[in-house]
Amino acid sequence: MEPTLQFQLRITVAPGLADALRADPSCSAHAALREILLRHDATLKCQFDAFADYVSEAERLGTENYPLYQWTRDTIGNPEKKAKYLQSFTIYVSGNEVYGKDIADVMETELLQLVDENGISRVFRFDTNPANSPQPPSG
Repeated sequence: MEPTLQFQLRITVAPGLADALRADPSCSAHAALREILLRHDATLKCQFDAFADYVSEAERLGTENYPLYQWTRDTIGNPEKKAKYLQSFTIYVSGNEVYGKDIADVMETELLQLVDENGISRVFRFDTNPANSPQPPSG
């Protein structure tokens, strides 16, 4: 029996909206996005902040137990990558970073309706199939 795939949605937003979402996780800066998130018990986490949290935790607890430490530290230290990840947000549902296909399908459809040049610019869908995932850097 094959394992059931789980999914994750991420959005890329305009720089001004990114700043507002990072400052106010309730998403009051984008009412339609806020409604979708509330309806699905979902929250946003800025990818840059998630990377910074990982680096901070690794440095606090010992980097030897964090295989992506150096890659992540280099990424958040690179100005171009920092700018990119400051505009990227992962959607968590009920506190989970991956979730079932049914919820991912519904939320993706709703989020795609919000895409415009001043707000949400892209919606990405990822799954837990290793063949579809980028492999972590070696070393």
